[in-house]
Amino acid sequence: MNLETERPVLRQWQQGDLSVFAEINSNELAMEHFPGLFTEQESNDLASRIIEEISSSGWGLWAAELKSARQFIGFIGLSTPRPAIPFFPCVEIGWRLHPKFWGKGYATEGAEKSLAYAFDHAELKEVFAMTAVTNSRSVAVMKRLGMKDTHQNFIHPDIPSDSPIAEHFLYRITRQEWQKNGV
Repeated sequence: MNLETERPVLRQWQQGDLSVFAEINSNELAMEHFPGLFTEQESNDLASRIIEEISSSGWGLWAAELKSARQFIGFIGLSTPRPAIPFFPCVEIGWRLHPKFWGKGYATEGAEKSLAYAFDHAELKEVFAMTAVTNSRSVAVMKRLGMKDTHQNFIHPDIPSDSPIAEHFLYRITRQEWQKNGV
């Protein structure tokens, strides 16, 4: 199943996406709020897990493709964080785009479509988002989506506690808030 917006389409991953995904995951700017850069194998392993989640649940971190150019630009969608996250179980919304596509509204546009899917089709009651407190760009997307800061910051379990990216914001939106926003 594809989710179409005005510009990006969210779809299942294709073999041709993997090399660009590896480029994103090894890009210092794209990964500045993550513990480190990925090797090509680590990137491919992550893509395999994402593909499996979409295949098993019908939704996930979809490949984002610009319709006009039929060009893979990263991922946008929903995921289930691992149990070590303090607010588990839940569904999280996330995005990771190649930096050359930042600042154009693609993440917001695709995330809006993902939230519509979460609330209208998957019938979720709430969706969370998390990011390092240093990641102002992702926080701005969360706010544009109508998500609210829960004021329940946490130390990410996969990041050393003394790291500048260890502390994470936790944002949330409920189905009722989404419907009230009229998005």
